[in-house]
Amino acid sequence: MPKHTTNTPLYQTVKDHILEIIRSGDWPSDKRLPSESELVDELSVSRMTVNRALRELTSEGFITRLAGVGSFITEKGANKIQSHPLEIQNIATDVLARGHSYSCEVTTLTEVRAGAEIAMAFSIAPGSRLFYSEITHFESGMPIQVENRHVLPAFAPEYLETDFTQVTTNEYLMSLKGPIEEIEQIVQACMPAPELRKSLQMTAKEPCLLLVRRTWVKGAVVTATKLYHPSSRYQFGSRYNP
Repeated sequence: MPKHTTNTPLYQTVKDHILEIIRSGDWPSDKRLPSESELVDELSVSRMTVNRALRELTSEGFITRLAGVGSFITEKGANKIQSHPLEIQNIATDVLARGHSYSCEVTTLTEVRAGAEIAMAFSIAPGSRLFYSEITHFESGMPIQVENRHVLPAFAPEYLETDFTQVTTNEYLMSLKGPIEEIEQIVQACMPAPELRKSLQMTAKEPCLLLVRRTWVKGAVVTATKLYHPSSRYQFGSRYNP
């Protein structure tokens, strides 16, 4: 750490040191920062000092902190893909707009019977018919999203016959009759199961950013979707006038 001067608060010296390392790219490729305890030991300062430095870096947008998981570098320290958390976006369009190539792999496309949890999400009886798809989306060959989607058959009767390597689920569903009346979206952090970690090519201790979404048409839930993203390569953000 740079030599601390009496004219500079100690937390600012720690903050500047962390920023310098972030910008140098010397921390691991998954962009996860050392823990508070590790920084305390490494820099020989108090936990209060480290905590304040991390809080300010968070408020300034350089890092994001996930309770119980750790601190991760944002796009100010690493070139991350960003998605607006309040909009339903077409992932293929977003990827192409960044000048990259888009592709996807459909791993599951089938009819299922609703279990208790998903039946509750749709407000339907357990055992009811639903369509289900699992799709991995790639940006220039790198996986950036795993999409797990349940769809009400009455809303999208041709869902299972659609080639989702040629048209995204978003494009297909948005083309159907009946404007979306309501959208529920929740963003949360989670530790992925081994199979999901493998699909997203994530490191051992890296968390997922999970967007859980439901959409309503004509008073009924028509889709329930879980979108998993590697936190080291993806973030949600927006800018708007209140």
